Amino acid sequence: MKLFGAIFILAASTWAGFEMAKQLSERPRQLRQLKTALQSLEAEIMYSHRPLKEIALLLAAQLPKPLSLLFERFASRLESEETGVKYAWENSLEDIWGHTSLRQGELEVLKQFGETLGQHDRYSQQKHILLALSHLEREEKDAVERQAQYEKMVKSLGFLSGLLLVILLM
Repeated sequence: MKLFGAIFILAASTWAGFEMAKQLSERPRQLRQLKTALQSLEAEIMYSHRPLKEIALLLAAQLPKPLSLLFERFASRLESEETGVKYAWENSLEDIWGHTSLRQGELEVLKQFGETLGQHDRYSQQKHILLALSHLEREEKDAVERQAQYEKMVKSLGFLSGLLLVILLM
């Protein structure tokens, strides 16, 4: 019985360490996807002249979850609500934020971007998208550094803390 409990504790703590490490590796991946989405948004705004709702639905179809949910909810809010683009963007961000691995810095960049979305002509909008992309590039570098620095340590820490707990309980 003790052996079964020890194996369970060790497996659970190792799993917890791997889940924490997964968050570290998800953040750079989601940032890259977000940058790709903004680049696609820029191209659609500059060259296709489609309404913002259609562009959001197109991006939602191209992106994996959870970022596809952002653009799906944004499109549905643009269609159904009488609020402006800024509020539809912010409400969509708030809805999906808990499902992402992104941090507060990215949220601020995206909120600032949402304040300008749909407010300017195509060329000004392009400049705002490029500004958001440069901020996200900086955040991605930080995320990659954090992943390289902490991912292996968090995995090991999960296993070792479980091992310590098993030793203390025996």
